[in-house]
Order: sequence, then C-alpha cells, then structure tokens
Amino acid sequence: MSDSVTSHPPTPKIFDLGDVLLQSGAVLPQAQITYVTYGHLNAARDNVILVLTYYTGTHRSYEPMIGPGRALDPEKYYIVIPNMFGNGVSSSPSNTPEPYGGGNFPGMTIYDNVICQHRLLTEELGITRIALVTGWSMGAIQAFHWGALFPDLVQSLLPYCGCARIAPHNWVFLEGVKAALTTDPAWQGGHYTTPPVAGLKAFARVYAGWAYSQTFYRERLYRQLGFDTVEDLLAFWEDDHLCWDANDLLAMLWTWQQADIGNNPQFQGSFEQAMAAITARTLVMPCATDLYFTPADSEIEVAHMTNAQLRVIASDWGHCAGGPGRNPEDTRFIEAAMAELLGS
Repeated sequence: MSDSVTSHPPTPKIFDLGDVLLQSGAVLPQAQITYVTYGHLNAARDNVILVLTYYTGTHRSYEPMIGPGRALDPEKYYIVIPNMFGNGVSSSPSNTPEPYGGGNFPGMTIYDNVICQHRLLTEELGITRIALVTGWSMGAIQAFHWGALFPDLVQSLLPYCGCARIAPHNWVFLEGVKAALTTDPAWQGGHYTTPPVAGLKAFARVYAGWAYSQTFYRERLYRQLGFDTVEDLLAFWEDDHLCWDANDLLAMLWTWQQADIGNNPQFQGSFEQAMAAITARTLVMPCATDLYFTPADSEIEVAHMTNAQLRVIASDWGHCAGGPGRNPEDTRFIEAAMAELLGS
C-alpha cells in the first residue's frame, strides 16, 4: 500500500519557494513549505484532498483520521498536507537563518500561507482540481481562504471549529495567552538565549481553560483522555508547550490574529465579497460549546455564502471537539461530513 499506512507515515518533502514577497511588503528569503502526501493522484486527477494544519499541529497531527475505509482514505484519494508557516516544520522563526529567524521572523498572514500553498499544488504537484479542502481551527481559517481565492479549483469545503475572519473576542483571548508568555523576563522580546519556560507553562495553563468547555471540566471528561485530575491535564499541557519554540508559537498566533478573508488584494477589505466568492459546496461546522470559534460567528459567515450549510457539532468538548481523534464520537461526526461532501 506504499505510503498509505499511517503506522509507516510518508517521508516529508520540501518545496522551495525562493524569496517570497509577503502581504506586509517584507521578503522572506528562501522560504520553504514542508509537506506530505498520502495515496496517488488518479488518471482523472480529481481525487485530491487538501488538509490544512492548525495551531500547534503538524502534518502528523491528522494521522488519527487517515486510513483505509475512513473519509481520508489514501487508497481512494491523494491527500496533501502542507505545514503552515511558523509551525517549526515549514519556514518558521526556529528554523530560519539570521537575520530573519527568531524574533526577527516577518509576520505571515493566512493569505501568504494560501498563496504559497497554491504554488505547491499547481507548480510542484500539477493539481488542477481539489475534491475537498478541509481543516480544524487555523486549518479551517486557511480552508475558507482557499475557497474564496481559488473557487474554480475547489469543489467542496469543510472548515470545522474555525472562522473566515477572527472575531473580536477571539482576538482578545489570544492577547491573554500571548501576554502570559511574553511577560516572562527570559523571553527578551523574542531574542532569548534559553527557552522562556515560565512563560510557556503559563501560556499552556491559560490556553487549557479556553480549549475545552465548562461542561468538559464539570463532568470530568478529561478522564476520557487518561487524566485523573485537572492538574494532570494541565501538567500535560505544560509539557506539550515546552516542546514548542516560543517564537514559533507567537508567529502562528500573529497569523491567527490577522485572519480576515477579505483583507487581501483580491477583495480589498470586503468580507462580504470574499464570502460570496466561495462557490464550492460547503459545510461550516462549529462546535456548540467552542468558547472562541462560536456558532454565532459561523452563522454570520454562512449568511454571506451561496452554497453553504451550517452544521453544528453537538459536543461538550469545546474547541477540542475538532481535534483529530480526541473524542472518537466527534471525529466520526466530522468524518461523516467529509464523506458526504466527497460522495456528492
């Protein structure tokens, strides 16, 4: 089955972009996208699924959803997963040489990501049609942008637990976790010589309060993840974030905070025009208990789309209902929606 078995994940490949002129006007020299593919492109070249990475996620993060018989079936589809800029795998503060690395890494928007991903798919992989574009959280933000910027390429769209334009409350939440990290004296404005451990731990603890719902904690659903107490869960979040470079976390957070589907040369600031430009059959799937990507915001987005349906994930897992494999019931619900779109 070649590279289609997730127990033997495919070897990442690198697409060299050269010097990239960013939306800000800055240039990122010798930019790279690291990506993986599963399965094979069929003769009709119409079996492509584009899966987009999320905050603190990489190409490996979707492995729980990939496999024979699943919606993301590498025996049927050619699955492409490019890593988002800033995630430590594609060009990021932690792997970019000075003077552009570390705290000097330029701000990269969702638009910058999607334009470069489009180059990967068209220039490197020769793709002219995408059956499905999907992703969780920041992956959903990128998916919305794909649908608006390249409507002739995208046949169906499934953004879940994400948005097309960051809501004000979402922006404020991110300011809180950012402050928890950057107030660590060791951060030194991004030019640290040792990791800002206290800041990373504080970032993790604050974030954990937003990632799950009130009911998740009240009903002790964290036990389903193998944690006996809330403190056990928080300790896991600390350990997980200590594995991340602080500047990488902040670079992705900056990208998230700037997210606005209309803020690019094509739509000149018009959110409404950008949403109306999405022609792909779309299922927008927020979680009912998500604290920062709310169903109310998704309703506004769908109201400006011509071929979209709102389908709420009825879950007590909050934002993490969309996490690949976190809660099997929620994952099955999302995969069923993928299969529905692919079947149509």
